[in-house]
Amino acid sequence: MRVRIELGPRSYDIHIGVDILPGLGQAVRRAGLGRRALIVADGNVANTHAPLAASSLHAAGVSAHLVVIPPGEATKSLASAERLYDACLDCGVDRASFIVALGGGVAGDLAGFVAATYMRGVAWVQVPTTLLAQIDASVGGKVAVDHPRGKNLIGAFHQPRLVWCDIRTLDTLPLPDLAAGMAEAVKHGILGDARYYSFVRRRQAELLGRDPRALTRLVTGSCRIKAAVVSGDEREELGLGAAGPAVGTPLHGPRMPGGGATPRSRMVLNLGHTLGNNMEAVAGYGVLRHGEAVAIGLVAAGQLALMHGLWSRRWQAELEATLAGLGLPTRIPGLALADLVAAMCTDKKAAGGTARWILPVRPGAVAVHSDVTEAEISSVLTRMGAEG
Repeated sequence: MRVRIELGPRSYDIHIGVDILPGLGQAVRRAGLGRRALIVADGNVANTHAPLAASSLHAAGVSAHLVVIPPGEATKSLASAERLYDACLDCGVDRASFIVALGGGVAGDLAGFVAATYMRGVAWVQVPTTLLAQIDASVGGKVAVDHPRGKNLIGAFHQPRLVWCDIRTLDTLPLPDLAAGMAEAVKHGILGDARYYSFVRRRQAELLGRDPRALTRLVTGSCRIKAAVVSGDEREELGLGAAGPAVGTPLHGPRMPGGGATPRSRMVLNLGHTLGNNMEAVAGYGVLRHGEAVAIGLVAAGQLALMHGLWSRRWQAELEATLAGLGLPTRIPGLALADLVAAMCTDKKAAGGTARWILPVRPGAVAVHSDVTEAEISSVLTRMGAEG
């Protein structure tokens, strides 16, 4: 399967298939990349998928040097980026070379950030080996490292030249990590495609059982939804005038004559993340899996949508049952209410003084609301288990 990200001269393809990792080298050659590469692999795949990726590149005439980074969110730091800059210099990476990110979202974010900033930008390739990375982190070119005061605060937009998703790499993924990736699939369905959301809800057993056909459909569906958003709003600029989008502004463009649609703001992809990202920061990076935090954030967004009369109790019950069926949390795990509210002030300031929540309207559609009050947020978070 192939999903195209249409971004003019920065366009690229996402390739999705079973047992396609051995074809990486030839794909890189077809993409016109150079003959020298730095492979950045996280420790979870250093002894499993990294040797096959390296041998594929070598067989295609690419000189590839492997650097292994520790897995986990704590690795996404400026100190880690500096170590990779040193590795680039040590093995002769130049503007004609490229970087390969092999592993989960941390490897992709960090390696992509290095690619965006080393020598003012070099080419890079994504080879995601976790479900979360395949359906979300590897699509769209957002690369970043964390700051102690916030997740992904230091970053850039730097599109990869190629994304290579081998479904077979998910066979080695621990079940909790596989389940965590499903949270982003649920998010994609709610914000962009009711039929896809129904597929995720109905096929949980096959997905968690790693059925390759079901997983291929899942990854392809999520990539298509995110590709449609990213292609229309690469840098999250639509609707971000001086005052921002109006209260309740739909983030899905209306249908146009001939079956097309106006571009949708990339802000839709923040569904579940206003709380989710801040929970990760408050808990300490690595305590909560990103998908677990997003799942809890989706529940909170649904509860706020209920308060505003946007979302039905039936849809909320279906959402919470779907997340629970996938083995994902739906309550806040003992974090202080005051800490969560304070952390969200960073988002508020970044949005020009107005906190913006992406709220579900119905399966397949969302809207941005800037009229969510602190009292409403506190009420929902307290009911969901926040302490204080």
